Amino acid sequence: MSQQSIHQERQAHIATPTLIDAPAPVTNCPDCSLWLPPGTLACPDCHAITYARYLNGLAQTATAQEQASDWIGARQTWHQALAWLPPETKQSQAITAHLAQLDAQAKAVTDQKAKWTKRLGPLAPVVFFLLKIKSLLFSAKFLFSFLAFFGFYWAIFGWKFGLGFTLGILIHESGHYITARRKGLKVDLPIFLPGFGAYVRWYNQGVSLETLSQIALAGPLYGLFVAIACLGLAWKTGNALFLALAYTTAFLNTLNLIPLLGLDGAQATYALNRLQRVLITATSILLFLFLREWVYLAIAAGMGWRTFTGVAPEEPSKRGMIVFTLLLFALAVVMWAAPDASRGPYGMHPR
Repeated sequence: MSQQSIHQERQAHIATPTLIDAPAPVTNCPDCSLWLPPGTLACPDCHAITYARYLNGLAQTATAQEQASDWIGARQTWHQALAWLPPETKQSQAITAHLAQLDAQAKAVTDQKAKWTKRLGPLAPVVFFLLKIKSLLFSAKFLFSFLAFFGFYWAIFGWKFGLGFTLGILIHESGHYITARRKGLKVDLPIFLPGFGAYVRWYNQGVSLETLSQIALAGPLYGLFVAIACLGLAWKTGNALFLALAYTTAFLNTLNLIPLLGLDGAQATYALNRLQRVLITATSILLFLFLREWVYLAIAAGMGWRTFTGVAPEEPSKRGMIVFTLLLFALAVVMWAAPDASRGPYGMHPR
C-alpha cells in the first residue's frame, strides 16, 4: 500500500464522526517508559505503539459492528483507528487494506441487491422485508424453544426447579455464545431441546485448536459459576431447592466434560496432547474414587480411549489443560458439598 493511499485514508477521517472518545494523552512509552513528546504515536526507542490499548478497544468495537452488519459504523471506527497509528506501520497498512475490502464488500452487496431488485420486480420489497426479519424469526425460535424446555421440566419437577434448571442451561450455553462472539465468529442463539439439553451453533472459520478448546470449555465454566451461586444460596437460605440446583448443575456440567460424541469435553480434547490426556484420565480416576460419582469414571474411560486414538497436536494447549483440570476439581467440590441433592425433594426425581 502506497504512502499516498494511506494519507488519503487518514484525510478521510477528518470528516468522519468519532465513535469512541479520544484517549488521554500518553507522555511515557507503555513498554519502556521513555518520555514522549505530545502527539507521539510510536516510541522512537522501542518502537511500541503509544496508544495500543486504545486501538485494541477500537478494533473490538469495529469487529462487533461488522458482526452486526453495521458496515458504516465499522468503517468509521477503523478510520478513527488510523488517526492514532503511524502511517508506516504494518497495522496502519492492514487497516487501510481492510477498509478497501469493506468498500468492495459494500459495493458487492449493493450491486447484488440492485440485480435482484430488477429480477424480482414488484416482489422485491416483500423479499427484502422477509430477509430483514430473518433474525427476528430466529430469536422467536430461541424464545419458543426456551419456553418449551421450561414447560417440560415444570411439568416434571415443578416450576421453581424447572425455572432454575432452565436458567442454568441457558447460562451454560451463553458461555459458548459469548466466547464465540468474542473470537469474532458468527454464532446463533441457543436452541433448547426438551428432555435432551441445548446447543449453540457457531460457524467454524478456520479457528485454531486453542480457540476451539476455549469455546468448548466456556460452557462448563459458566455452569460452574451457576453451581457455586446456587450452593451459596443454599447455605445462606437453607432452601433445599438451591442445594438440588447446585448438585444438578454441577453434575450436568461434569457430564459435558466426557470426551465423546459432540460433548464439550470432546471438543476441548482436540487441543490436548497424549500426556495431558493421560493426566486428566488419572485425575478423573482419583475423583471417582473420592466421590463415587460414575460421571468421573466415564470421563476417565473416554479420555483413556482418546489417549490411544485420534491425532494429538504438536503444540498442546496449556491453558486448555489447566481449565479442564480445574473444572474437574471445582465441580467435584460442589457435588461433594451437596451430596444429598440427588435424593432430595427437588433433585432428579419427580415431585
